[in-house]
Amino acid sequence: MSAYTVSHEVGGFRVVPVKFSEKSSAGHMLYYKEHSVKESEDTKPTDRTLFVVNVPPYCNEECLQRLFGGCGGMESVILQAKAGKELDAMLEEIYPIRKTRGFKIAYIVFKDDSSVVRAMKQKYKEPFILSPEGEPGGLVTGYRKWCSEYEARWEDPKQLQKKADDFMIEFDKRKHEEKEQAKVEEGVPDDDGWVTVTRKSTKPVVARSERKQKRLQAKEKKKREEKELMNFYTFQSRESKREHIAELRMKFEEDKQRITQMRAARKFKPY
Repeated sequence: MSAYTVSHEVGGFRVVPVKFSEKSSAGHMLYYKEHSVKESEDTKPTDRTLFVVNVPPYCNEECLQRLFGGCGGMESVILQAKAGKELDAMLEEIYPIRKTRGFKIAYIVFKDDSSVVRAMKQKYKEPFILSPEGEPGGLVTGYRKWCSEYEARWEDPKQLQKKADDFMIEFDKRKHEEKEQAKVEEGVPDDDGWVTVTRKSTKPVVARSERKQKRLQAKEKKKREEKELMNFYTFQSRESKREHIAELRMKFEEDKQRITQMRAARKFKPY
């Protein structure tokens, strides 16, 4: 009996033993079953999808394609950190190196539902080799894997520029279509008799270049300085008035005391 002989089914999951390579002494178990959820996704139709758990970090899409390829044609292999909806396709395109770390789950989407039936009848007597020696599709690990991931982080400038240009072309096209549609609908009442009025600015929109941006920043800085200086002058003027009033009050008090003294000496003659 092989050291990898295991039960073909555990808790409703089919069991498939795997090894990293022929030389590996340790094995690993993958568990899979038919994908079944209340709300089906377009990318994971329940009648054509396998749900795989306990997928090790070094097992990638190519490994799973080879493992289940004998059951029928595949539409896609989706790896995720946990069960549920996958990331938005646009996010995956923007961040292509955002790989799932550690153990993960997988969705194997076949082209035909009969492939799922065949997969559920499969029996594995020997462990499946994930990284066969001397064959294409071998796994890259260790230092080479880190170098490969580091290089993949940097987008090629030409491809990046092409993506930006394509995006702007599509954006301008969409804006032009919206503008043309607005012209067609202008003044036309809807089903309820309402007419949508759009505000159009006659002033041209001036793009801010770096020089204009610096000029505006310098202008704002000058305004702030002038305001601070004006505030300082206002404060200085108030202080000067306050000191002048205090001085007048002091002289008034001195005059009062002098008059009182003169009255006491009977020398005060107002007329």
